[in-house]
Amino acid sequence: MDDRTHEPAHSICPFCGVGCGIEYAPASGKATGWRGPVNRKGEVCPKGVAAYDAVTSDERLTEPLIRGDDGDLHPASWDEAFDRIEREFTAARDQYGPDSCYFMASSNCTNEENYLLQKVARVFGTNNVDNCARLCHSSTVAAMSARFGAGAMTNTLSDLMEADCFLVVGANPAVNHPVIFRSYLLPAIKQGTTMIHVDPRATDTTEAADHHLPVKPGYDIPLLNAMAAVIVEEGLVDAAFVTERTTEFGPLKQFLAEVDVDDAAEQAGVDPDDLRAAARAYGEADAAAIFTGMGMSQHHCGTANVHALLNLALLTGNVGKRGAGVNPLRGQNNVQGAGDVGALPSVLPGYRPVTDADARADLAEEWGVEPSAIPSTPGLTEVEATHEMGESVHACYVFGENPAVTEPNQTRVREKLDECFLVVHDIFPSETTVFADVVLPGSAWAEKDGTVTNTDRQVMRMRPNTTPPGDARTDLAIIQELGRRLTDDPFEYDSPARVFAELTRVAPIYGGMRYDDIGDGSLRWPFPAGADAGTDVLHVDRFENGSRTAQLRVVEHVAPADPVTDDDLVLTTGRVIEHFNSGAVTRRSDTLTRLRGAGTLQIHPEDAESRGISDGDTVRVENDRGSLTVATEVTPAIRRGTVFMTFHDDDPLVNVLTGDTLDPEAKIPEYKHSAVRVEVEPCN
Repeated sequence: MDDRTHEPAHSICPFCGVGCGIEYAPASGKATGWRGPVNRKGEVCPKGVAAYDAVTSDERLTEPLIRGDDGDLHPASWDEAFDRIEREFTAARDQYGPDSCYFMASSNCTNEENYLLQKVARVFGTNNVDNCARLCHSSTVAAMSARFGAGAMTNTLSDLMEADCFLVVGANPAVNHPVIFRSYLLPAIKQGTTMIHVDPRATDTTEAADHHLPVKPGYDIPLLNAMAAVIVEEGLVDAAFVTERTTEFGPLKQFLAEVDVDDAAEQAGVDPDDLRAAARAYGEADAAAIFTGMGMSQHHCGTANVHALLNLALLTGNVGKRGAGVNPLRGQNNVQGAGDVGALPSVLPGYRPVTDADARADLAEEWGVEPSAIPSTPGLTEVEATHEMGESVHACYVFGENPAVTEPNQTRVREKLDECFLVVHDIFPSETTVFADVVLPGSAWAEKDGTVTNTDRQVMRMRPNTTPPGDARTDLAIIQELGRRLTDDPFEYDSPARVFAELTRVAPIYGGMRYDDIGDGSLRWPFPAGADAGTDVLHVDRFENGSRTAQLRVVEHVAPADPVTDDDLVLTTGRVIEHFNSGAVTRRSDTLTRLRGAGTLQIHPEDAESRGISDGDTVRVENDRGSLTVATEVTPAIRRGTVFMTFHDDDPLVNVLTGDTLDPEAKIPEYKHSAVRVEVEPCN
């Protein structure tokens, strides 16, 4: 335990998008739950209990670092660090223009911090700002925004308990969102709600499911089209809803009539009878709710995947009512909020397009700049920016992210990081600080004051339980100083409340919210004038884009980017309950352990036998992008032809194998389908 003062204060867990309330527990030195808006009984998962391990770790960054002529990082003063940043960013802008600089925001930091960082970028003169939601749910947002006008959960966790059927696609909430699963889904299932689980693996979520469709990675569209075909064929379409609230049913109906359900099921790697049974369970339900995760979104056709999923909800009338809808499960505590506040290259706060002249004029008036000062051309996405480092991107500010682990095709990424002036603003040394020219020590979750927005659109308060260690500063103070150094704006905010008030004036979905009204509860966007707590169910009478109707779309199958030969297996990736994101924080925890498949390769017994692999063997996994060695876990939980690894580890680093082919619309990489060769590693 360090010697900083630790007083219990209600805050929000940093380790997933559920938004559980946690605070410091003096008796144990750990974190404990309080009865928050989501974890109403005060329960927390293993990561939440261990949240204080990171705060008090002696590995924390406590002073700025600057890379010297000897190639090493050395302690420096804050003035020296900011002088270097100001000099390098200004030189890049003067020589190459403002788009030569890039700003990576953070899905694990507050709305106020992300709002100010995107403001720094845009007043600096570029829309080159993004956050790691690009790597997880950008395709979900793209599809839902295009069809519904909002890329967020359509429903609330509470009303989803009224569903007759849960369709969980490419997600494992029992492990990745345990409080949602145990406090919301599982009670409903015990009361009779049917659950369908679509996933290449049998997981803890599968144990509670009535139907499991072990889809072949990359073949979600044939599976979803086949389910839609069954719904149409067997008269399970909600005709009144389709007539009143959709368009283009005719072309979709004609397309689905030509779908051979048995062939599509075989293509997707599932039993046709099981697929038909699952389709009937979803189509016959009075209220059916879809939950979707990165197994759907992290494909180079991720946006198309989600469009196929939206067809199911629209065909059955499961939009705009309680216990229904399409509900993305977010992976970090502010993935939703980071996008809401404009930390994206194509939209301003509140998802107003950067190409919208009126939106830019409104923002310019609030910020006190000329409308022409805010750029109108969309910036690069995070992965595109990494590809451009050393070419069109010459300086990059990385806030609370670890791209040297999280981005695909890591051999390429690390080469590019080394070609750019790189600032890393974080709480620990990481795989990315290895490439940094300047390192700024920031604040952990328990040192933050501000708001975050959880997976069902609830805006909640974080409060500091302690102060940053050593000479580290709060993230909000660091970003304000960055703004003062790189722009003519004074960035004078005496509190997060002042930043939040400005946000509500420029982001219509937050309009009407008051910081002081959040208290220990929450406010949910959209927040119409006179609302007590915001809007629960979206799209009741009209979709968020103002239209009465949404379009039904024909979605053709798109083949995976990696061709698979007879000798190849398909690698897919995911998480375990003990770790979080790149593992840069949780790998330092004494409380969390490397269990349940972390750091191993799951392989089916028949695939193992044909390769002479036994449980626990060390194998080499490789493709044209790289190779790694890893211990095996031989298990029938993974489907034949597929292997699985987590992405939390730096060694073995799975993202040396994943591909960086991007979805053409959302620019999300294809993490969930990489062709690999697996063979026993010869003994030394």
